[in-house]
Amino acid sequence: MSAAELSALQRPNDRLRRRRAVNRFMEVLAWLAAAVAVGILGVVVWSVAKRGASELNLDLLTKTQAQNAFTLHPVSQGLANAFAGSLVIVGLATLLALPVGILVAIYVNEFAPRGVRNGVGLALDVLNGIPAIVIGIFVFGLLVAGHGPSGFAGAFALAVLMLPLVARSTIEVLALVPDSLREASLGLGVPRWRTTLGIVLPQTIGGIVTGTVLAVARVAGETAPLLLTSSIVGTAIGWNPHHALFSVPLAIFELSESPEPADHARAWAAALVLLLFILFASLTARWLATRSRRKIARAAG
Repeated sequence: MSAAELSALQRPNDRLRRRRAVNRFMEVLAWLAAAVAVGILGVVVWSVAKRGASELNLDLLTKTQAQNAFTLHPVSQGLANAFAGSLVIVGLATLLALPVGILVAIYVNEFAPRGVRNGVGLALDVLNGIPAIVIGIFVFGLLVAGHGPSGFAGAFALAVLMLPLVARSTIEVLALVPDSLREASLGLGVPRWRTTLGIVLPQTIGGIVTGTVLAVARVAGETAPLLLTSSIVGTAIGWNPHHALFSVPLAIFELSESPEPADHARAWAAALVLLLFILFASLTARWLATRSRRKIARAAG
């Protein structure tokens, strides 16, 4: 065998070894990037827990701020009014964003022509990229100026932030439903709208709930829109969305600016509660997403 033939036989082996080396290098690089991301999350959680654990007690969740009899300034004992306000605002925002986001997703995925579908998708992407402070300014001019701050205005601002997340996640999960289910239903003479509501939509409930949970986790910690829409509040627990309501992000913001070290500790404790809620919501969303994918796969099979 000549040298040229031997070189020709060795060349594919060299390329294979090079590709394996590059593949191994990229795998290691990906593992390192994942480890860095998890490490950063661990440092953040540990830092918040270390600073806020001392004030994490039942009083934080059940008591409200009290008035100092000499200075008439609020004395932080608990943040029950902030947790109650966040529950009302985020809950109302979810009620506003969820049906609109689902209807947008159904229209885009099931009925809209390609041109309209691309246009609506672009609009959702742009809306998702708008800074929260811009949304807050928009809602301030629309609902707050001339009417005063309210929990409803804050909920509307958060709903605008949630809308593209809910719509996009619902569009993605609707696209996973096999066309064979639609065709079978349409072949039996069932109208398209009834096919969508009775056949397609029930297959995507888990995915819709997943997107909603992620959207709730996304807006639960937003501060900028609430500063402009629902920040002039008292110390009592309020449930009426027509009045301004306190919230956990606002409480963290105000306590972090206090000169008292005890207020800083309460701010860290409130941040820890918020962080645990987001962590639990994210884990729940991943579990629901896994269930949804399995359900769609069984329907396709």
